[in-house]
Amino acid sequence: MADTKKIPERAEVREEDKWAIHDIYATDELWEADLEKAKQYVSEYAAFAGKLGESAEQLLGYMELEEKVAILADALGNYAMRRSDEDARVSKYQAMVGKIMSAYVELNAASSFATPEIMAISDETMEKFYAECPKLERYRRCLNDIRRRRAHVLSPAEEKLLAAAGEMANAPDNIYGMFNDADVTFPDAVDSEGNRHPLSQGTYISYMESSDRVLRKSAFENLYHTYGAYKNTISAVLSAQVKQLQFFAQARKYGSSLEASLDATNVPVAVYTNLIEAVHKNIDKMYRYVDLRKKLLGVDELHMYDLYTPLVEGVAKHASIDEAKQTVYDALAPLGEDYRKILKEGFDNRWIDIYENAGKRSGAYSAGARVHPFVLLNYTGTLDSEFTLAHEMGHALHSYLSNKTQNPLDAEYVIFVAEVASTCNEALLMEYLLGKTTDKKERAYLINHFLEQFRTTLYRQTMFAEFEMNIGKLAQEGTALTPDVLNAEYRRLNRLYFGENIVLDDEIDMEWMRIPHFYYNYYVFQYATGYAAAIALSRRILREGESAVKDYIGFLSGGCSKSPIDLLKGAGVDMSTTQPVEEALALFGELIDEMEALMQE
Repeated sequence: MADTKKIPERAEVREEDKWAIHDIYATDELWEADLEKAKQYVSEYAAFAGKLGESAEQLLGYMELEEKVAILADALGNYAMRRSDEDARVSKYQAMVGKIMSAYVELNAASSFATPEIMAISDETMEKFYAECPKLERYRRCLNDIRRRRAHVLSPAEEKLLAAAGEMANAPDNIYGMFNDADVTFPDAVDSEGNRHPLSQGTYISYMESSDRVLRKSAFENLYHTYGAYKNTISAVLSAQVKQLQFFAQARKYGSSLEASLDATNVPVAVYTNLIEAVHKNIDKMYRYVDLRKKLLGVDELHMYDLYTPLVEGVAKHASIDEAKQTVYDALAPLGEDYRKILKEGFDNRWIDIYENAGKRSGAYSAGARVHPFVLLNYTGTLDSEFTLAHEMGHALHSYLSNKTQNPLDAEYVIFVAEVASTCNEALLMEYLLGKTTDKKERAYLINHFLEQFRTTLYRQTMFAEFEMNIGKLAQEGTALTPDVLNAEYRRLNRLYFGENIVLDDEIDMEWMRIPHFYYNYYVFQYATGYAAAIALSRRILREGESAVKDYIGFLSGGCSKSPIDLLKGAGVDMSTTQPVEEALALFGELIDEMEALMQE
């Protein structure tokens, strides 16, 4: 029997494979010094209370202070959170995250007077201020966005109270994150030869992609049985998350927590519900894909643990991180040399934390720090890992270009457009790989991967979005979100989205327990809408070339300088309609047709 492979400790990982965290602060002591500086801004905020409507100079002074705080908070938050994610077991960095979160709450409470005061300034007075003080124009977009939500802003005293509750509101996400990243452990998965494999958040999907069905089933059962042992705790944490969203939505006079969440980024609720409607109308294509998967795998019953394994064997290749970087660099040539120059800078200067280590946060993300982005990976060498690299570097360059182009208060793009740049990179990578191969088997393998992107992004994330919307409605109606209620709703949606020709293993009812995005406040639908937009953008870039690239770089450089719908319109995609989703799902159907034809040859 082979030895179990050990997940390395952080200290055992080479420095060149870790991100350059010291680009933010050379030492923890410098971070501590800046934290003290941030706390001093509390008294500076207080000096503006009650005065923002008095003169253009007072309002300008406040906005300049906001900008200074934003820059400092960016550095403080990124350093502490990135350090914490390196190894969640290190209490020092957990404490630093706690300190910065407390400081955020204190600063938010100290500045809570500002929103109602800015709201109270008449339109005529605001225009007079801009005329009297041209420097104030720098903040017009930010001020307009604050004033846009007048109906949902409370009195200064009430705003201060809500701001002070911010740390408690973050508790469900923090508790779940510590449980999921630091505390929960899983039994080893066992393959068909009796070899044991360490099961973790980082290794789970790689086992699900294995051709060894025994290993897939073992990993699937061990993971979800472990979560199931904590079902009461996890359901209580998720229920607390739903209730805190509901509380803040009601306090701000929204009809629902969904409406409140989307209004924060200026996205109409209809975009969310239209997505679900469009996917429901095209659910037959997912049923076709399930039937094709069952047929090509040659199984009597298709199980939920059979959904990730490639349909084409003998093609999968392991790519080193250097090979993956080169492939991604080559694939993104349609975006131009200016784009690729920044990409190479990130590859060569340790923007990326590459490999899994014990205690490291699972999954992958990009954090858009102003010094430069930081990308967390748990790279395993699979094709999926290669696409993850392209995906996260899409986020990274979006952040980099917005930070370099916009002032700090306009640089942070909203979550609705967050997944567009990342998924556009994936689409261009797929087009590059498909264009490079002449082998039918390899083409079928890549199309299978493309189909999986549609399944896991457009369909699965929409299912997640519908689950999140539905449990929000249940809570609003007074239904207790017990494990049985959550399991039943999750099972119902799995049956709707996958159809009758798949076995709904009992373990899949508990999948909601391992999805951290349910603590992100109606975030997941944007993976699906972003994917649809990205498919449209990638095709326009390949079809039209330089003019489309110019529009796209303008979008990447836009931050939040316009509404997300308008930013995407400027790049050539109208997400106020269902057309991008419908077109993407039509492509999914075409890919199924091609896959069926290739596998018959």
